[in-house]
Amino acid sequence: MLDLSSNLSLSGGPVGLFITSLLASTLLPGGSEAMLLWELQQNPAQATLLWSVATLGNTLGGLSSWLIGWWLARRFPDRGLKDEKQRQALQRVKRYGTPILLFSWLPVIGDPLCLAAGWSGVRLVPATLLIGLGKALRYGILVGAMGSLG
Repeated sequence: MLDLSSNLSLSGGPVGLFITSLLASTLLPGGSEAMLLWELQQNPAQATLLWSVATLGNTLGGLSSWLIGWWLARRFPDRGLKDEKQRQALQRVKRYGTPILLFSWLPVIGDPLCLAAGWSGVRLVPATLLIGLGKALRYGILVGAMGSLG
């Protein structure tokens, strides 16, 4: 049976992991891997739930960057992206196309890739699928590695 009191604790558990994962995948600095690994150590039987929560939170955070890029392109179409990382990310999206979003989980370049994808007009459904898949694979590797250590 699912224990809602532990799952709704903001000091940890799935809700805390979701919030950490979401914030870590925005333009704000932060990382969620340590929280996921700690939660897995505390609750190894919840590996699938924790993997799903981290993936969902991180994917939604990436989509928030996509949405910012989409909005900026429509609100300020003549201004362009000013930040060097964002301009480089836009060049990568133009060069490699939508599949580059599989790498949105990477530190430093992942958030700008999501923003650049929104700016350049990558549609929401393909962006969601590719961002989510990349993040699910990253967290899956962490969960698998933690399982092989335990």
